[in-house]
Amino acid sequence: MNIAITFRQLEASEAVKQYANEKVAKLQKFLRQPLTAQVTLTLDKLQHVAEVHVHAGSEHFYGSERSEDMYASIDKVIDKLDRQIRGSKEVSQARKRGGDGLKGQPVAEPAEGDNNE
Repeated sequence: MNIAITFRQLEASEAVKQYANEKVAKLQKFLRQPLTAQVTLTLDKLQHVAEVHVHAGSEHFYGSERSEDMYASIDKVIDKLDRQIRGSKEVSQARKRGGDGLKGQPVAEPAEGDNNE
């Protein structure tokens, strides 16, 4: 696991660096290959921006979020990447099982009183 963190237009804080590192490392449990991540933390006027690129084997994921607080931006982008990774995993498993990836879709049943006889 290789995680690189870059700070732009703000002072590099060890606490923020450690927080981002821990959050990105938690994504590894959903991936089969070791992850490589590039985290860029930027201060844009009064907005804190967190951008994360994750590579694991042939899979690539990207997320970007902005908010008033850097910790909130990191949390939001990690949630976004978590959804991307889980969605990718579900589609991959559905293909292996021969499904079409529409797991959980309700089957339309005729309503009461609909008699086409």
